[in-house]
Amino acid sequence: GPLPSASNTTMGEGAAPDASKKRDEDDSETEFSPFWGIEKGAVLQEARCFNDSQLDPRRCQQVITKLLYLVNQGDTFTKTEATEVFFSVTKLFQSKDSNLRRMVYLIIKEICPSSDEVIIVTSSLMKDMNSKIDLYRSNAIRVLCNITDSGLLGQIERYLKQAVVDKNAVVSSAALVSGIHLLKINAEIVRRWSNEVQEAVNSKSPVVQFHALALLHQIRQSDRLAVSKLVTQLTRSTIRSPLAQCLVIRYVAQVIRESTANEASGERPFYDFLEGCLRHKSEMVIFEAARVITDLNEVTSRELQPAITVLQLFLSSSKPILRFAAIRSLNKVAMVHPLSVTNCNIDMESLISDQNRSIATLAITTLLKTGNESSVERLMKQITAFMSDIQDEFKIVVVEAIQSLCLKFPQKHRVLMNFLSNILREEGGFEYKKAIVHSILSLIKEIPEAKESGLAHLSEFIEDCEFTYLSSQILHLLGDQGPSTVDPSKYIRYIYNRVILENATIRASAVCALAKFGAQCPSLLSRIVILLRRCLYDNDDEVRDRAAFFVSALEDQATTAGAIDADFSCPLASLESSLRGYVVDPAESAFDIGAVDKSKDIDAVETKATGSAQGKANGKASVLPDKELEESQGMVISLAEFAQYGPIFKSCHAVELTEAETEYKVTCTKHVFKEHVVFQFKCTNTIQEQVLEDVSVVMEAIEGDGLLEELTTIPLSSMPLGQPGSTYVAFVRNEGATAAAKFACVLKFTSKEVDPSSGEPEDDGYADEYTLEDVDVSMLDFIHTTPMPNFRKVWDALPVESERVDDYGLGPRESLEDAVEAVMNILGMQPCEGTEAVPPNARSHTTLLSGVFVGDVTVLIRMSLGIDAASNVAMKLTVRADELAVSELIHQLISEA
Repeated sequence: GPLPSASNTTMGEGAAPDASKKRDEDDSETEFSPFWGIEKGAVLQEARCFNDSQLDPRRCQQVITKLLYLVNQGDTFTKTEATEVFFSVTKLFQSKDSNLRRMVYLIIKEICPSSDEVIIVTSSLMKDMNSKIDLYRSNAIRVLCNITDSGLLGQIERYLKQAVVDKNAVVSSAALVSGIHLLKINAEIVRRWSNEVQEAVNSKSPVVQFHALALLHQIRQSDRLAVSKLVTQLTRSTIRSPLAQCLVIRYVAQVIRESTANEASGERPFYDFLEGCLRHKSEMVIFEAARVITDLNEVTSRELQPAITVLQLFLSSSKPILRFAAIRSLNKVAMVHPLSVTNCNIDMESLISDQNRSIATLAITTLLKTGNESSVERLMKQITAFMSDIQDEFKIVVVEAIQSLCLKFPQKHRVLMNFLSNILREEGGFEYKKAIVHSILSLIKEIPEAKESGLAHLSEFIEDCEFTYLSSQILHLLGDQGPSTVDPSKYIRYIYNRVILENATIRASAVCALAKFGAQCPSLLSRIVILLRRCLYDNDDEVRDRAAFFVSALEDQATTAGAIDADFSCPLASLESSLRGYVVDPAESAFDIGAVDKSKDIDAVETKATGSAQGKANGKASVLPDKELEESQGMVISLAEFAQYGPIFKSCHAVELTEAETEYKVTCTKHVFKEHVVFQFKCTNTIQEQVLEDVSVVMEAIEGDGLLEELTTIPLSSMPLGQPGSTYVAFVRNEGATAAAKFACVLKFTSKEVDPSSGEPEDDGYADEYTLEDVDVSMLDFIHTTPMPNFRKVWDALPVESERVDDYGLGPRESLEDAVEAVMNILGMQPCEGTEAVPPNARSHTTLLSGVFVGDVTVLIRMSLGIDAASNVAMKLTVRADELAVSELIHQLISEA
C-alpha cells in the first residue's frame, strides 16, 4: 500500500489533555500547540456557526483560524467541502467586526473558489474596494487579484490603477504587490500601469517605494536596454527605503554581470555606486553592497578592499545576524582570495567562542583557509574545545578545511594528523567518520612523511569502528601501504583481530590484507599462512574461498607474485557476463578466463542488471544473455523509422507476455530514447502447418493515458513455424506527464494454413487475434543506475531549488536493513559509497542513491531512516536533481508504492 507521509499523521481529540499534562511535566522539551488534536471533520461541523442569524464574531474568528491551520498543514478539502465553507464564509460580510472581516479575506484567498463561484463574492469585494475604510480597501484588492481571472481583471483595472497612487501606503502597497502576482496571469494589463508605478517609486513611504521598484523592474525585465536605463536612473536618484536601495544594488549587480569593464580605464560600470553604498546609514544596504562586490566576476584585490573593511567592522557587531552575514561572506572570499581576508584574522579568532555555533564554525573554517603556519597550533587548541558543541554537518566542514590546511602546510602534518585521529575516536555518524578517514587517506597519499602515523591512527580506529564500509576501506589501505613501512609486522595484530571479531564482509577484507603482507614480506610469510589457514573453517563461504585461494598462492612461491600482486586486466563486467553464459550453458571443459572479451563495454552488464530487476518488478522476467539484449538494440537502431530518435538511453530486459505452453510465444523489450519509447515484441509461432502474416500488436492505454502518444507501428510480414521475428510500436513521451502507465496488448495477424505437400501457405487466410498480458511502464524504466564516486561534490553542485524533502512512515519492520532494502527496491537506483550496508543493531542510518533520469538529468537521494522501540520505521527522503520535476517524480514514486 502507499507509504503515509509522517507529516500528515494527526492525533485524536482526546490527545489534547494528555499533551497539556505532558507540557506541564516537561515544558523545556515539549512545545505545546494550541491546535493539537484538531480534526477536519470537527472543524467543518463548527463552521456551521457562520450560518447563525446572530453571529458571534469571536467564535467565527476561531473557526476560520482552525480552517487556515488545516489548509497550511496540508489537509485538502473536497470540492463539496470547499464549496460549503465558501458559501458559509460569504455570509460573514454582513458583520461589521473589522477583525472578523480580515479573517474572511484570508480564508477566501486560501480556499480559492472556482470561476463559477467567484461571482458570488465579487460584488462584496468590489464594494469593500471602494470603502472609506483603508483596511478593507487594501485587503479587498489583494483577495480580488488572487481569485480573479482575466475577464474580471479588465473590469477592476481602473480601480487598481487608482489604488497604485493612493495616498494611503497600505492601499498603494497592496495594489503594487497584487500587480507583481498579476504579471503571471495578464502581463499586458499590468504593463499599462507603468506611469502610475513610476509615480509610486517616488513615494515618501519606504514600503510603497520598495514594492513599486520591484514591480517596475519586473515590467521591464524582458528589455535589457530598458533595465539598463532604469538602473542608471535609480543610481542617480534618492532612494529613501533601505529595502528599495537593496533592490537597486541587486539590479546593478545584474547589469554588471551582463556588461564588460571599460577597456580604457579598466573600471567596471556602477562600481563607484556600489562603493558609495558602503557608506550608507542602513546596515542592510551596506551589507548588500559588500556582498555584491565580493561576488563580482574576476574581482580584484583593489575592488575587494573596501568591502572587506566593512565586513571586518561587522565581525565585532553586537548583532548576531550581522556577525553571521559578515563571516559567511568572508568565508566565500577566502576560498578564492585568502590573502585579502588575512587582515580580519584577529577579529575572526574572537568569534571562535561565539555563542552561535554557525558563526563559530564559519570563523574556524575561514581561519583555516587564511591562517599562516605559525598560527596552526593555536587554532587546533581552540578547535578542540569547540568540536564537541557542534553537529556532524558542521564538523565535516571543519575536517575538510583542516585537510586543505595540512596540504598547504605539510610541515604541520603531525599536529593536524593527531587532531584528526583524536576526533576520529569520538562519537559521530557515518558521514562525519567517513570525512575524517577520507582526509587521513588523502594526507597519506600526498605527504609521504604522514604515512606511518596515518596508518597507525587508522589501525587503532578499526578496533572500535562500527561502519563496515570504513573498516573495509581501511583494511584495503593497510594491505596496500602496510608492507612497505619500516615495521610491517605491527599491523598484523590489528588486521587479524578483524578476522576474529567482525562480520563476514570485514573478515573477507582482512583476509585479502593479510595475503598482501605475506606476498610482499618474506619474513612474515610463514606466520601469515598459519593465520590464513585458521580462516579456512570460517562460517562464510566468501571468507573461506579467499583464504583457500591465498593459502594456495602463498605456499607456491613461484606463483605468489603473479597471483596476488599482478594487475587484473580482465574487465569485471566482461568476466561476469562470460560466467553467466557459462552457468546457463555449461561446456564440457573448465571455464577459460583467457577467452573473456577484454574490450567489452561495461555498460552492457549494467543494463542487464537494471533490466533484470525491472523485469522482476513487472512480473515474468526472462533471463537473457547480454548478447541477445545487444542484438535487440541493434535491430531497433538499424530501422530507418527510428534513426531520428537518437541513441538508446536504456533497454529494459524482456518480459514474457504469454504462458509457457501456449500457441504463440511473445516477449516485450522496452527501448527508451530521450523523447521516445519503442516496444519490441518478439514473436514465435509454435503451431504446426500454420503461417502468420501481417503480424502486429495493438496497444491501448488502460492507465496513465497522458504519458505516451502512439506514433507508428512496424508489422512483421511473416512468421513461419519456429522462426522468431519482431514487430514494433513506437510512442513519443509527453513532457510533464506521469511516469507510469499500463497497456492492454492484443496480437493481431492473418492466419494461413500450410499445404503439407508443397510446404507453401495457402492464398486465403483469415484475420485473427490473441490477447497478451498487459505491459507496464514505470518510472524505473526512465532511470539508469549510475555509480557516483564523489556523492557529496555532485550533491553540492546540483541546484538547491530542485531539492524536495518529505517524511514517510514505513510501518513496523524487522530491522533497518529490511526497510532500506524495501525502499531501494522501489526506487531501483544505485547505492553509493557502501551506504546500503546497515551496521548491526543500528537505530538510524543514511543511505545514498544515485541515477540518471532520461534526458541526462542527474538524480541524487539521501535516505535517512530511524527505528523506534516498537520497530516502527520513519524515513526522511531528500531528493536533488538537475530538474525540479524529476525530484517531485521520485517522491510521487514513493507515495504511490
